[in-house]
Amino acid sequence: MKIKFSIVFFFIFSLVSQAQEGFEMQANKKRIVIPFKLINNLIFIPLTVNGENLTFLLDTGAEETVLFSLEDQQLSLANVEKIRIKGYDSSVYLEALKSTNNILSTGGYSDGNHNLYVILDQSFNLSSQVGIPVNGIIGYPFFKKYLIEINYEKEKIYIYPNQSKIYKKINKKYSSYTIVLERNKSFLSAKIGIEGKETKAKLLLDSGNSNAIWLYNTLSNPITIPTNNLDDYLGLGFSGEIYGKRARIDFLDLNEFKFLQPIAAFPDSQITQEEQEVQEREGTLGGEILKRFSVFWDYPNSKIYLKRNGNYNSPFNYNKSGIEIQHDGLEWVKEEELINKYASITLDVAQDKLVNFKYKFSLKPVFKITSVRKNSPAAACGLLKDDVIHTINKEKVYRYSLQELSELLKSEEGKWITLEIERNNKTIVFKFQLQTML
Repeated sequence: MKIKFSIVFFFIFSLVSQAQEGFEMQANKKRIVIPFKLINNLIFIPLTVNGENLTFLLDTGAEETVLFSLEDQQLSLANVEKIRIKGYDSSVYLEALKSTNNILSTGGYSDGNHNLYVILDQSFNLSSQVGIPVNGIIGYPFFKKYLIEINYEKEKIYIYPNQSKIYKKINKKYSSYTIVLERNKSFLSAKIGIEGKETKAKLLLDSGNSNAIWLYNTLSNPITIPTNNLDDYLGLGFSGEIYGKRARIDFLDLNEFKFLQPIAAFPDSQITQEEQEVQEREGTLGGEILKRFSVFWDYPNSKIYLKRNGNYNSPFNYNKSGIEIQHDGLEWVKEEELINKYASITLDVAQDKLVNFKYKFSLKPVFKITSVRKNSPAAACGLLKDDVIHTINKEKVYRYSLQELSELLKSEEGKWITLEIERNNKTIVFKFQLQTML
């Protein structure tokens, strides 16, 4: 199983899963519609587990269904047994639970005999990385039986019965690709160009990876890392932090669709253990590419259908600041509130205050810097890991979502960013310009 966001999580089950029948459509439904939230190219869906309303990352790179971050939920699980899981570092094992015969449902799409794997380590917290509560990951079981459309522009999932009239419509408007299913994951062959050299690559189709493309630079494949690259923090796994390089490659060619100068990530070699379990895999195609299409996933017939959407020509950007930011809990914030916005504001001289205002206290997210890239604008001006951000460009930082902060730090070269931060109980102001290094 794995998640990739700007973080990446790896683990491998130490037990072989039992077969499951999978999700079923509600009787007499022509289609099922499920809304989702798209955050940093990742899809988050509502899912009810044994009567509890939760939020899951929809990840085509995941073999099973995983639960975590359940400290605020009272969730009943049946038929529980302890297991151990391991990460890319095979010397590190984590305690987990396996539960069978669970009931999962969303929008008339349900499975009454579902296996769940529960991560007991509560430090594994995807919520702080995306800015909304996230309780788990679901992958192959969601896709295995039906034709599923993901419309990234409308932020809706459509589930269809396998009927010939639907395929006739798709074949008129969409480009068809044959995929290979191995270990309950889908793979596609593509051409990539790096510094004038072209090669074919077997890529995992992974909606749980927010990047455009991951490529593996190993002795067993011809992929090389471009000369112009930068060292970067790529994410956090169960076994620790993951680092690697980022670089622009010449192109990514999917036959009918060709992308020029996409940004690729090249993770360090120690994370390739799981990838080597799938023969001749060279990398991953992620959400930054998939979001440029309307996508039909057809696992029963080993097909995927693509049609370009309004995101197709969006530029490939990256974080030009060099800092990674995440939620770090909540704090009470005191704010002024206008009592009557239509009343004229009067001044009470004796009390020396505006009588039409009052104070209110509300819980707001705290944002913290979790990493600073070497040789980046943020590093050059003196920002450090664990600095707590109070304002960004003189605006209270809690007024932004993590998605909005991410987009701001990917904006045009030369843009000035001013951060007021707290470090060791002192307030310090830093200022830098976004800089293009790729």
